[in-house]
Formats: sequence, C-alpha cells, structure tokens
Amino acid sequence: MASLKELKGRINSVKSTQKITKAKQMVAAAKLRKAQANAEAARPYAVRFAAVMASLAGKVAGNDGAPRLMAGTGKDQVHLMVVANSDKGLAGAFNANIVKAALVEARALEAAGKTVLFYLIGRKGRAVIRRAYPNAIVANYDTTEVREPGFAEATAVAGELIAMYDAGKFDVAHLFYARFRSALVQEPTHQQIIPVPAPDVAVSSNGGAAVEYEPEEDEILADLLPRYLKTQLFGALLENQASEQGASMTAMDNATRNAGDLIQKLTIQYNRSRQAAITTELIEIIAGAEAL
Repeated sequence: MASLKELKGRINSVKSTQKITKAKQMVAAAKLRKAQANAEAARPYAVRFAAVMASLAGKVAGNDGAPRLMAGTGKDQVHLMVVANSDKGLAGAFNANIVKAALVEARALEAAGKTVLFYLIGRKGRAVIRRAYPNAIVANYDTTEVREPGFAEATAVAGELIAMYDAGKFDVAHLFYARFRSALVQEPTHQQIIPVPAPDVAVSSNGGAAVEYEPEEDEILADLLPRYLKTQLFGALLENQASEQGASMTAMDNATRNAGDLIQKLTIQYNRSRQAAITTELIEIIAGAEAL
C-alpha cells in the first residue's frame, strides 16, 4: 500500500494536471467559436463556386480540349493521398481518425493493384503513416510555424500538387480531412481533388437559364480549375481547424472530469490510510501504557 506521502504527492500531481486540462479546455472553447464561424462562412462560397463549375463542366464534357486538371491523364494507376492533420496533440482521436480513413483507402487501392503515395500536411499522423508506408511519402507540408492555416497555405499546397501532377508523378489525388459537425462530432472525409470531378449541382445560381460564356468554356475552366482546387483545400483546412478545436475541447473536458474522479478516489484512500495510521499509533500508545 502506498504511503501517506506518496498518496499526497499523487493527489497534488493530479490536481496540477486537472488545472492544465481545464485551461486547455477553455482555450479550445474560445478558439472554437472563431474556427467554426470561419468554416461555416466558407461553405456558401464553395457551394456557389461548385454551381458555376458544374455549369461549365457540363458544356465541355467530352470535348478533346478539356483542361487536363478535369480530363485526367487517361489512367488511374498512381494515387496520391493528401492527408491533412494538425501539428498539436491533446485532441482525442481527431488525427487518428483522419489517418485511419486514409490508410483504409490506401489498402483498398493496393488490393486493386494500384500504387499509393502520400502527401502529408501537418505533423501529427506522420509517424503512423511512415510505419505503414515507409517509402511512399513523397512530400510533407510543414505548418508548425503557421498559427492558423489559411488561403496562403492552401495556395502553396495546390501549387505543389499541380506541379507534381503536371510532372506525371500521380494520376489521381485524394484529400482526407475532418469535416466539422459539432464539438462532439468530427466526420473524417474523403474526396477526390485531382482530376477535379465535375461538381454534382442540380441547379446553378442562374436558376437553370441558358448562359453564353466569353471567352470559351474550356478557357474559363483552365483558369478556374486551379482556383477551385485552392478553394477545396482552403475549405478542408478551415474544417480541420474547427474540428481540431472541437475535439480538443471535448477531450480536455473528459480529462478534467476523469482527473476529478481520480482525485476523489485518491482522497478517500488517503483518508483511510491516515485513519489507519492514527489508529495504529493509538493502539501502540495504549499498549505501551498498559505494559508500564
């Protein structure tokens, strides 16, 4: 049985940890409000952009002059998994769920005879993927010095991906991130980003009226496709940021509650041990007095 000194030390240690988890929970809650607002504000723009892309893509479908970013390379042998993680821990299973979704898809592609490569955003998750695919990581995008990943980072990643695609290093790119639903729910999401799939939007912003484009649709698409890719990556980074703060707030709340339960159990154990020690001392004193 632990001594009274050891029990008191453990109680103080858990109380210190509880203060840290409580502070982390409050910080995550404050950051969540801003991150959630940013993610929700970006969604309407993405929907309208998708409507324009759907209208343009429908007009150039099947054309020989369709941009390569939409038409593809004509094959799908090499698949690039773009995995967006955070750089910080203490966020529950947030990063693990994204990595798990990417690895499940990677194994399914390998089972189908495809070659799998990885492009990693953020520091967390690298070790797990490196253990599973030590020779398949082609690039990392470091965000450790970035306080809040935004459009500049999305532009940089999109530029690297397009350069790799033009160099023939892969045929299809998949993006993995966590879509924010609530502070309790962050949904691991997988979507193809290269070749850019024609967005499935039933009604465009003009209500379905006929539109004539100037210049030609394929020229407009050639300019809009890289921007659309940046928008998809930017939205994923915003969703990830909100999801990370929601997961962190929930995880720290659970940790704070668990610390409180542990403090209560240790306090009861400490009081029982202290009472037992006092009783033992009293028995020894009485026994000594009777012996005299």
